[in-house]
Amino acid sequence: MKGKLGLMIGFGAGYVLGAKAGTERYEQLRRLYDNLLDSPQVQRVTGRAKDAASSGYEQAKDKASEGVSKVRGTVQEKRSGDGQQTGLSVAPPPTP
Repeated sequence: MKGKLGLMIGFGAGYVLGAKAGTERYEQLRRLYDNLLDSPQVQRVTGRAKDAASSGYEQAKDKASEGVSKVRGTVQEKRSGDGQQTGLSVAPPPTP
């Protein structure tokens, strides 16, 4: 409950202070943000981050596919081996 109260007090204080600063300060901060995003250094860094995330995603996807293939192969081997079940079963429900 204390966290919610603190959040509301912080939100209220920010709102009041922001209203006093007016739209001029808001526009100034917005221009600063736009200039930051347009800078070549930030674009270069964000491009590298996107590339790293993309390659990490592809590597994880490949590893997951390899794992699924291994499990499928093992399950198929056990099924075709002796005609018995694979040993994977669901435990019976507990008795009251």
